[in-house]
Amino acid sequence: MLTNATQKKKRIIRFIVTDKTDQRLRLNLRQLEVFVATALAGSTRAAAGRIARSQSAASAALAELEATLGGALFDRVGRRLLLNENGQALLPRARALLDQAAELEALFSGDHAAPLHVAASFTIGEYLLPDLVANWTREQPQSRIRLRIANTSDVVAAVAGFEVDVGFIEGLQTHPDLVVRPWLRDELVIVAAPQHPLAGTRAVSARQLSAATWILREHGSGTRQATDTWLLEHLDRQQVGFELGSTEAIKRLVAAGAGLGCLSRYAVAQALDAGWLVELRTRLPSAERRLALALHRDKVLGRATLAFIGYCMQDRRGAAPRARG
Repeated sequence: MLTNATQKKKRIIRFIVTDKTDQRLRLNLRQLEVFVATALAGSTRAAAGRIARSQSAASAALAELEATLGGALFDRVGRRLLLNENGQALLPRARALLDQAAELEALFSGDHAAPLHVAASFTIGEYLLPDLVANWTREQPQSRIRLRIANTSDVVAAVAGFEVDVGFIEGLQTHPDLVVRPWLRDELVIVAAPQHPLAGTRAVSARQLSAATWILREHGSGTRQATDTWLLEHLDRQQVGFELGSTEAIKRLVAAGAGLGCLSRYAVAQALDAGWLVELRTRLPSAERRLALALHRDKVLGRATLAFIGYCMQDRRGAAPRARG
């Protein structure tokens, strides 16, 4: 049985533990900045270069953060620093705090908005987003967008690694940490030079397509993944003569008569209208696909990001440009 003195002492201890109004925060944004940079770069040396600090200062800030939190955030593997379970739990929250801090700073700057970081696949970044971004910035002149264009697998990695706020992707590639939202419909089309032997054929057969030379995107591209899925299902073989990382380079090489291309209708619409590429009519079924937005499931989205996503979803089109008659 507790005495009155013991009960009184217990109450005093409980009061002291729960009342933290006189304690200051021990975390600071510099420490979190170093932590995030290290998580992305894999070492304090590389992180220091990202945030314009010395390696010793970065190492000290990271050590202070781990001491403050009472546990390691990284596993040391050789010279690499890899996030452990603690670090993985902290990363999305640290990124969210840094993003919010950037927004606060922007409130008192001439720009009035922190930049929105966007990554997009080549097809989307080169043929769909430019007009959309131009219209968005005309309506929201205070908004700034930094657009990174890469293949779909790199865009997925950038979103998963908290390097960008939102990604635009093609194909079926995803990641367990991402939420993927359907966006636009697209269609793959087979194109050739006007002087290509198959250009005048009313309905090109699978056998003729199997014997042709193909000029395709590189592996890792959403367009390449969709192309392989479509063609390999219907052709006996696929003779790839060229693999290129640029859609424009593929179009130019196809126009020069070096082979057939398989690209998004969005990517070839202007070339078909201008007449320097032609669409082949084939006996294959159509190849439709969905373009999508990719978001990290743990990322806290800022107001600018949410507004831009809403704008993109409202701007969606029901179908790709129509086939030429």
